[in-house]
Amino acid sequence: MSEPIPSIPIPSIPIKAAGESFVRRHAWKLTASALITLGFAFIVIRGDLKLKPELADFEHVRWWTLPAYVALCIAMNYFRAVRWRFLLRGVGDFGIRRILTVSWIGFAAILIMPLRLGEFVRPMMLREKGKVSLTAATSTVVAERVVDGLYLSLVLALALIFVPTIQPLPEYVVGLEGVKVANVRIYGFVMLAIFAAAFVSIAIFYFAPTFATRVLRLTFGKISTKLTDKLVDTFEKFAAGLAMFGSKRDAGGFLFESTLYWGANALGMWLLAWGCGVHHADGSVISFGETCALMGMLGVTILIPGPPGLAGVFQAGIYCGATMYFPASVILAQGRAYAFLLYAVQFLWTVLAAGYFLVADRANMSALKRAIATS
Repeated sequence: MSEPIPSIPIPSIPIKAAGESFVRRHAWKLTASALITLGFAFIVIRGDLKLKPELADFEHVRWWTLPAYVALCIAMNYFRAVRWRFLLRGVGDFGIRRILTVSWIGFAAILIMPLRLGEFVRPMMLREKGKVSLTAATSTVVAERVVDGLYLSLVLALALIFVPTIQPLPEYVVGLEGVKVANVRIYGFVMLAIFAAAFVSIAIFYFAPTFATRVLRLTFGKISTKLTDKLVDTFEKFAAGLAMFGSKRDAGGFLFESTLYWGANALGMWLLAWGCGVHHADGSVISFGETCALMGMLGVTILIPGPPGLAGVFQAGIYCGATMYFPASVILAQGRAYAFLLYAVQFLWTVLAAGYFLVADRANMSALKRAIATS
């Protein structure tokens, strides 16, 4: 799915060594996921955020745009996966097929596992004893996530500033009773500030590690030496993922293919929205700038650690963005069909792509089981 960057902790002791089951080790995360799931179920029942549209909602769909969107979705996921090779240059040399295999299986794990526990799968499947360490592989994923988050939140912030909204803005998000549109807009700018701060912090540790360490020890060191040591160690590991910036070719390649990834995402979302008949009160169609706002809002919304499959969270992101540009009557009809088809295509492609590699090579299934067992 299209998504920005959650934080990823560095894994420590494998479970088998600790003698703990997956459920026991992640009990609080699984509990939190269950509570969030119940919360979204309550919202669906109470409001108009229906996950399954009515048949009438599909009356205006131009069905030829659906296979066109599928093609763009495949292109989007291709570039989302293969650009990782630029980050991995300092870790090891991996072929495109290997990167696609690990990435697409990892993307499905992120989607299906609760609270984004699947973020561990990619680095754990890629590690090779004596060749690629778990820490090195994880640092590249963290760097990818931070850059993506900065990229996407910047696009969202620009859209919120420059793309005209309906006037006056509704007080509440359509379908989400109690969620204020003003707070949604503030949340978008907050995400930009968070990712900008994360990127700057990691970049300072990469380009000026001595200075960064000194600053941390002068600040957090007054509170706790142990905490400071942990922060220094964590930032140093994360900063290693920015090794691509040591090469103009790798940095340029990663940023270029990231632009292709997000560009294909936005283009596909725009085409499908037009194909579903999403329009303004005066009948004019959705603009590309409005689509970028929807993409950005969707991205920052699914940062909320949610239920398996992101069901409810995904649709909420679309409704949060659409409320600023389209009348409620459109959102609760054509918009409902749009959110459903957008989610269905991304979900099915993510699962089928992973399923292909798992069935084609049993070694991948074994590697996935080991990754989950030690996450």
